[in-house]
Amino acid sequence: MKDRDIHSAIKILRREVPKWETPIVTLMAETYQSPFRVLISCILSLRTQDATTAKASHRLFALADSPETMVKLTAKKIEKLIYPVGFYRTKAKDILEICQTLIDRYAGQVPDSIDELLKFRGVGRKTANLVVTLGYRKAGICVDTHVHRISNRWGYVKTKTPEKTEFALRAKLPKQYWLEYNDFLVSFGQHLCRPISPVCSQCPIAKYCSRVGVSLKR
Repeated sequence: MKDRDIHSAIKILRREVPKWETPIVTLMAETYQSPFRVLISCILSLRTQDATTAKASHRLFALADSPETMVKLTAKKIEKLIYPVGFYRTKAKDILEICQTLIDRYAGQVPDSIDELLKFRGVGRKTANLVVTLGYRKAGICVDTHVHRISNRWGYVKTKTPEKTEFALRAKLPKQYWLEYNDFLVSFGQHLCRPISPVCSQCPIAKYCSRVGVSLKR
């Protein structure tokens, strides 16, 4: 993909993505406008399918939707509520520690800074960027496996890790697209541009894609 093609690709994705199911973390942000829910649902989503994350998030938030109410639950109770998300025991402990830290150091408010968010246990750059972009509508670029894979498959960047992809995108992706880029590529990656055997025959932006690393397609 040539640099100038990103404008056409984003325009097409804006039209196509609403036809597909909205990622659960984005849905949480749009429905509740709560940085706390974005933070916790993002932690639950790591290494977990969206459908499982959605059910676990709804069960958990039905009992606790703030740091103050969350710390009243035991780790065992949280484990039961969020099972079977990946690493549910570790995540239950992380959630409790995060909530206690929010109360002790941030007056119960989720910070809107990536650097501050990275200080929390279990929070990496993907989660921090999602909280900033979805929770606070501030500039950031969240890079998960879909964004990393597709950006490289397009040939728009040439990087080896999601973190390097984030900084490569910060250097070249027009800032007007930062907030929506992750949402578009997650939906696109889940429905068409899949890791193995992408559905190139149905891809609306196939003419812009360099198909880097694609050996099998449909």
